[in-house]
Amino acid sequence: MRGAKALLALIFFFISYHTQAGIIRGKVTNEKKEALPFASVFIKGTTNGTTTNSAGQFHLDVPSGTYILVCQYMGYKKEEKQVTVTEAEQEISFILAPLSLQIKEVVVKSGGEDPAYAIIRQAIKKRSFYLDQVKEYTCNDYIKGIFKMRDMPNSFLGQKIDKGDVEDMGLDSNKRGVLFLSESVTKVAVKRPDDVKIEVLSARQSGGGFGFSFPAFIDFYENNVTAMISQFNKRGFISPIAENALFYYKYRLEGVFQDDGKTVNKIKVIPRRKYEPLFSGYIFITNDDWRIHSIDMMVTQEYQLEIMDTLHITQIHVPVNADVWRTKDQVINVTIKQFGFNVVGSFVNVYSNYNVTPNFQKKYFDRTIMRYDTAFDRKQLTYWDSVRPVPLEPEEVSDFHKKDSMARARKDSAQSIWRLDTLKARQKPINPLKLFYSMGGVEHKYYFKRDTGIYYHTLEMKSLLTQVEYNTVEGISVNLEPQLTLDLPRKQELRIIPRVRYGFSNTHLNAYTYLAWEKEAKLAGRYGQNTWTIGGGKRISQFNRDNPIAPIANIFYTLLFKDNYMKLYENWFGELRFRRRFESSATITAGISYEDRIPVENTTDYSFRKDSGKHFLPNHPYELAAIPFNRNQALVLNVSFSFQPGQRFIELPDRKVAIGSKYPVFRVGYSKGIPDIAGSDANFDKWNFEVRDNVNLKLFGEFQYRFGAGGFLNSQHVDIPDFQHFNGNQTFYNIKYLNSFQLAPYYRYSNTASLYGTANVEHHFNGLLTNKIPFFNRLKWNLVAGSNAFYVNRDNNYVEVFAGLENILKVIRVDVIAGYQSKDDTRIGVRVGFGGLFGGLVRPQQDEAVQ
Repeated sequence: MRGAKALLALIFFFISYHTQAGIIRGKVTNEKKEALPFASVFIKGTTNGTTTNSAGQFHLDVPSGTYILVCQYMGYKKEEKQVTVTEAEQEISFILAPLSLQIKEVVVKSGGEDPAYAIIRQAIKKRSFYLDQVKEYTCNDYIKGIFKMRDMPNSFLGQKIDKGDVEDMGLDSNKRGVLFLSESVTKVAVKRPDDVKIEVLSARQSGGGFGFSFPAFIDFYENNVTAMISQFNKRGFISPIAENALFYYKYRLEGVFQDDGKTVNKIKVIPRRKYEPLFSGYIFITNDDWRIHSIDMMVTQEYQLEIMDTLHITQIHVPVNADVWRTKDQVINVTIKQFGFNVVGSFVNVYSNYNVTPNFQKKYFDRTIMRYDTAFDRKQLTYWDSVRPVPLEPEEVSDFHKKDSMARARKDSAQSIWRLDTLKARQKPINPLKLFYSMGGVEHKYYFKRDTGIYYHTLEMKSLLTQVEYNTVEGISVNLEPQLTLDLPRKQELRIIPRVRYGFSNTHLNAYTYLAWEKEAKLAGRYGQNTWTIGGGKRISQFNRDNPIAPIANIFYTLLFKDNYMKLYENWFGELRFRRRFESSATITAGISYEDRIPVENTTDYSFRKDSGKHFLPNHPYELAAIPFNRNQALVLNVSFSFQPGQRFIELPDRKVAIGSKYPVFRVGYSKGIPDIAGSDANFDKWNFEVRDNVNLKLFGEFQYRFGAGGFLNSQHVDIPDFQHFNGNQTFYNIKYLNSFQLAPYYRYSNTASLYGTANVEHHFNGLLTNKIPFFNRLKWNLVAGSNAFYVNRDNNYVEVFAGLENILKVIRVDVIAGYQSKDDTRIGVRVGFGGLFGGLVRPQQDEAVQ
């Protein structure tokens, strides 16, 4: 009986709890009845509240009782209203009056200093105190993110954007609409200086997906402010109250106003120079305690913002207790106008329920910085309506409804058939002519249906225009490089990669095929990816398997200058390789390969250059002329392991995803030449080790390095393809920056020594120095400098230093290099490659399966 009474009491408690809560709705406008978007509405004495949407509307769920409701908007006088909450829904609106700013009774004489400077100096003195005042805290964060397309071109990178593509993006016939929309509720735990844990309690994205759930921590008490993600500017931006802010900013006191008995100073922040990573706008500082009251800051491309055109940040800070203030609302607005696309977006963060004394248990923080609740994406609409502090706008309601309905329809069997037919109908037939002239080649998708949805196989073919080569061994060669990717059940993929190559001068046909099977698989309860690769046939290869000489550069030098740098051999081969990528991003690779190696000779001496005094060199590397290369066989076992300690993770309901670490990446490898099996002549043991990292030094740029060591433990029989080769470069073109020596000959330093060491270092200034040079600062061409070196012994060593410019047209890099070897004159050269904001995206990438 007691148990029944207790159960009834518990039921009545929950019923009374919910019935004693009420909803307050309203609108915030100014005296002209204009809506005030993203105004903050909260219960006085707490950080619990809401934010208005772009129409100035808000709603707030509040337990029954009597409260003081506060409405605050930057540039307007704060208003308070007492409200008694009952079960009945009620409407309360706010009409805010503009702030009546008063100028302090300070006269700025000719040549004198604006009173803003004294205030800023006080704020700078208090900056570190407020930065470290709260050592740890928790809070809740509601995040809503949206990107909208306002205009777009008819084609991009030579590819037409057709009607079907526009519809798939969710845009209307005018190419306008919502591209991305998500909302999430997270619980945030922070312990300074570096510990963060985020629990995603709920998240939804229109049309399905994880949405955007990572809070944008923008802290203006930091000297260097990271605005959203570092890709927008790797140097970060200098805070208006940074230690050295007075060197970068000018200030002007716009006026003062009273807020809850505190005097608040509105100070205009003015960059002293363009092309520095600086904000402009307003910072509001309270008198006496000199803390940030609110922020209204903007960054543009004139101040080293990349990708975006403008980034606008507003923050409102409110008291958590008598001594501590924290960010209550934060709104980030962005505009992007690039390549004919016009995109606007906003991210709203509403923070609440701060606890500045959480007393975390030992080991509360681990390497998982974000964890998704197992039911994060299963919340009903009633749940979202009850927790959402920012009302959705009609456009957002429509987008959620439309795209969620489409997602459900895709899962429905009957609708899936309709969509399958639609996708097939949209698929354009392969244009045979594109096989010859299209730079991007051709691609065709073969759609099909499974119980879990619609999938597709993909057939790709590179253009023959890009696959015609010329060298002195084959003459003109034509390559066919198709690839068929099959989407298999249970997250498996099979890639079939045939290669056919014909040389018209030596009349040799080489053909081989690789099969690569990828599958997600658990190991010790953790997800990872297994890849099995098998291949075989006949091919032509460079002696250095890193392929230091790009075909396009070899064509250029062979035809124009009679320099046949590319040295080749043919081989019948078979290979089996296994690769496991672990959840931590660590990778282990093991494989065995067999080659029957056949020397080949030059068969043509054609060149545009008709200088009879210059002749092509033999195909055998001239630097290794004393080392014969005869037909031989090699059975080689290869094992390697790479890992990055300190890896951090995002934990999804069924797996973890590695997102990086502050520590370097380490790699160790071992190769064993196995003699006397299948006629193998190889007999060697070869090892190598390397460590590499990119270190972001913020304002001072980014430092990248790669250090390596290795050698032969046993070198009883080593043929030229198995030597230790260093990636030299004798052409104008380079793309292997941290894995090459830009002026070194290709094979002069090849060796079978027991020990060698390498060092490649680069510093990318990312606008430092060049932002002070007229013309360069407008172009955003950035300085890069560094050195490459290796040492084998006193007679075999090399060092070079270089300096250059990158980010030319966002993709090009040009270096000037001086190379030194103890027995040679110093070499001076120029190299051109890809580097800068998008440089890494356009560098040719070789498929791992065929390497």
